[in-house]
Amino acid sequence: MTAETASFERYFNVRSAYGASFSADGSRLFFLTDITGVPEVWSVPVERGTQRPAWPDQVTFRGERVNSAACAPNSDMLLVAGDVGGNELTQLFLASGDGTTLRQLTTRPEIIHEFGAWSPDGTRILYTSNERDSRYFDVYERALDGDPRLVHQYDGTCHAMRYAPDGRHALIAYQLSNTRNTLLLLDLASGEARQLTPDVSEGPANHVSPRFSPDGKGIWLLSDRDRQFSSLAWLDLASGEMTYLREDQWDGEEIALTRDSSRLALITNVEGYSRLEVFDVSRGWEQREELAVPVLPSAVLRELAWSPDGQMLAVTVDPPDGAPDVWLWDVASGQAWQATRSATGGIPREGFAAPTLVHYPTFDGREIPGFLFLPRGAEPRNLPTVLYVHGGPESQYRANYMPVIQFFVAQGYAVFAPNVRGSTGYGYAYQSLDDVRLRMDSVADLKYAVQWLSESGTADPKRIGIFGRSYGGFMVLAAITTYPDLWATAVDIVGIANFVTFLERTGPWRRKLREAEYGSLENDREFLEQISPLTHVERIITPLFVAHGANDARVPVNEAEQIVAAVKSRQVPVEYLRFPDEGHQFTKRSNQITAYTSIARFLEAHMRG
Repeated sequence: MTAETASFERYFNVRSAYGASFSADGSRLFFLTDITGVPEVWSVPVERGTQRPAWPDQVTFRGERVNSAACAPNSDMLLVAGDVGGNELTQLFLASGDGTTLRQLTTRPEIIHEFGAWSPDGTRILYTSNERDSRYFDVYERALDGDPRLVHQYDGTCHAMRYAPDGRHALIAYQLSNTRNTLLLLDLASGEARQLTPDVSEGPANHVSPRFSPDGKGIWLLSDRDRQFSSLAWLDLASGEMTYLREDQWDGEEIALTRDSSRLALITNVEGYSRLEVFDVSRGWEQREELAVPVLPSAVLRELAWSPDGQMLAVTVDPPDGAPDVWLWDVASGQAWQATRSATGGIPREGFAAPTLVHYPTFDGREIPGFLFLPRGAEPRNLPTVLYVHGGPESQYRANYMPVIQFFVAQGYAVFAPNVRGSTGYGYAYQSLDDVRLRMDSVADLKYAVQWLSESGTADPKRIGIFGRSYGGFMVLAAITTYPDLWATAVDIVGIANFVTFLERTGPWRRKLREAEYGSLENDREFLEQISPLTHVERIITPLFVAHGANDARVPVNEAEQIVAAVKSRQVPVEYLRFPDEGHQFTKRSNQITAYTSIARFLEAHMRG
């Protein structure tokens, strides 16, 4: 093993801990971590104020990815969801808190089971599944000692969100498009569903992170209906009226309520970083009291969880220059501490780079936000530079840890991650600027990023590469076919090469939602063919690296194989890695190291060789 390979492996040996859930008695904290090389469930005792976390105990030993784990409300059991080989065909398991038992509840490995919630008494679970028809998700309820029961059928994508306090009703959501959903209150006995929010055919209308009040009379939630940003709201179940409680200029992302609804925690996305606020709402929102929250690292915060007694708050803290970990905050004492301490691969904290938030002008005068990483101690002039393009497209590059970016920066590259038009986090109007026929305007934003990097002197114009995964992989291929002279090299991971074959072959449960963003095969086939990189492959002169998982249900591996074959036929340098035991995400550490070590060598050869 070379010194370069060993150095690179260290960045992928930075562990992560996330997804916390308190045991029913509040004495233990369960979470996911990839200590073993793949995410599994672990736990630690809850010790108030300790500065050195206890050694964690492993709970699951699947050897395959665990997607989530949720503690039962009144017993020492967990509902575990996981797949095999990254295929996203999620199965449900019941695990004991001490890890001695793991019982598979679902027995159809060819279908998807999406966990929803535990019943208030801990005897039943709610989930959705596409068992009836692979295109659609229906709602099922299952007693732990019984068989599943279909409680609601829907010819579309449906999510089971949570039980009402009475245990006889449940909140579900119909996903109408990638920017719109509607909430319904489901009677579990009759199967009848009462619509709580209106269908909206245009503009945003997402209703997320809903939480029932203990009396079941209303729901706290976040919504962007009729506005640019997602804000805190109250939905009265008797009248059906939704009232906005704040006027925010950034997106609220997640709320969490204590069991008695006396305290509400809120995470807001402020230009890619997170802001945490906590309120005492025991006397209602109008008489709320804002609590002093702990000072946490500048980071992305997610996955809020209150302890059963409402005295402690768990949150995942994911900074750009360190490992993701679960923190605990004791409200009474005001103390906050790490409940987990993920290894950093032997890299000291000063070995990681923090980004600078910048804005650059594009073709229509807009200012495009982005995060610029520079090598420590280097003169920020004429650097070999990598443009990192996020996926989605309804996504945003956030200020959290990314091993590949940290490695490139450590090797002397500048890395620039722009949030081009179409990114979330900057309002619905900005998010809509790349819809369907406007798709290539976002690719033009990449051209102007190169122009800004070159004119500012940061980047060497002859040594600029581009890197992206998923939709970001499409952006990479679109960039090297639309502006072929700008790039020294390109890396496409699980990217779309041909929108027509992508929509024809993607998981049938995803097609309708994807067509809402990209355009439909029925109405837009000619346009989709026109903007597909494969249509313009003769323009590719950039050395290209492609990696894909054979089990990818989102972007089928055929997308990679089409573009690789076409580029090879033109005698342009191309390398291809196909992982038989991965899907849309590379989850196994050995595969991550293989992929990104190869990518690092490829960049070195074509940008600095």
